[in-house]
Amino acid sequence: MSSPTDYRLTERAGPLILSSPHPGRLIPPKLAERMTPEALVQLDADHRVDELYDMAEALDASSLAAVWSRYVVDLNRPPDDAPLYPGQIGSGLVPTERFDGAPLYQPGKAPTQKEAENRIERYWRPYHQTLERLIATAVERHGYCLLWDCHSIDPISPRLFDGRLPDLNLGSYDGRACPSGLAQAVHGGASAILTFTSVLDGRFKGGFITRRYGQPERKVFALQLELSYSTYLQDGPPHADGPLLDPDRVARLKPVLRSMLETFLNEAPRHV
Repeated sequence: MSSPTDYRLTERAGPLILSSPHPGRLIPPKLAERMTPEALVQLDADHRVDELYDMAEALDASSLAAVWSRYVVDLNRPPDDAPLYPGQIGSGLVPTERFDGAPLYQPGKAPTQKEAENRIERYWRPYHQTLERLIATAVERHGYCLLWDCHSIDPISPRLFDGRLPDLNLGSYDGRACPSGLAQAVHGGASAILTFTSVLDGRFKGGFITRRYGQPERKVFALQLELSYSTYLQDGPPHADGPLLDPDRVARLKPVLRSMLETFLNEAPRHV
């Protein structure tokens, strides 16, 4: 059973839904006691990414954001924990390691299979049930739905990928979650901004949320945007509550995000 504190939800009447499954930092106290001090820093969160989308009201978009840490359960992984990128290292549904390979738990205190199953029911399922309801409502109201999955990551993560990620990593699951023409139009808006580098369907093509809910045959179009931390966060060691927003970087980024979302909204009816 979900509670009002399981996620932050603002419902609006438009066809666009902004989903943020990884900005949460809450960890149940008894679970935190079993974790390493390094894990509690939560380096792998999508730090404050939901705060970048305050244009949601102006776009009449619904917003759904997690409050629980991805270290409790990863909302962007399938419930059977099947790998999203076979042959590549990635985090699991109930992670036991950070992205850099460091353990999350003290020796002998990792979650059991039964505990993992309980976390799926307690934390994973309420978010997805809410997202499913939002999508169904949008389709009923408008005849289609636009889902934008909001993410961010350290642009240099040697264990996950070589080199440095582009600033803006847009994913359409190779056109399976969103019509290629629509995805290319949205990416074209990003490519026109010379201050940022961008790619469509590069290393990050879209996680479980994009792949599961992006169903063009149902008129549900889904895109994932993976932002580099360097586009909006301050450099340096993390603050006690995570990295801080860099006002200058945020000011440059937000108009690009809004332009991409407006393109998504304006071009989508042509593909319905």
